[in-house]
Amino acid sequence: MKVVLLKDVRDIGRAHTTVDVSDGHALNFLIPRKLAVLATNSALKQASVRVKAVSDRKELDVKLVEERLAALAEEPVTIIKKANEQGHLYDGVDAKEIAEAAKLPEEVIRIEKPFKELGAFEVPVSYGDAFGKFTLKVEAE
Repeated sequence: MKVVLLKDVRDIGRAHTTVDVSDGHALNFLIPRKLAVLATNSALKQASVRVKAVSDRKELDVKLVEERLAALAEEPVTIIKKANEQGHLYDGVDAKEIAEAAKLPEEVIRIEKPFKELGAFEVPVSYGDAFGKFTLKVEAE
């Protein structure tokens, strides 16, 4: 049975794609949980419209992230936190806090673990095909 997926389904496919699944799986799992709809002409048209809208939005987001990265390359982002005399922070600087300070979406920040010391750090950023980095300065209060 052909269905159009409404959401990403593990081991089956991505959202807004048409897939061929067994009748039982479609009728007992995908359709009741609103993960898919039958692949009718109207559902196929709606899926193609959604795919175009999602791709347009992603292109716009990539351009905005690239523009913001270009602006961040000129001047570093500074975050002020409480620290002890040895330069260790009481509270680490995580991706959410960096994203707020840099005015970027949190999901584009690619750090392995929070920064827990004072200093300057290179923060990698990736979104789609856009890659870059900017400098983050963590200073004492």
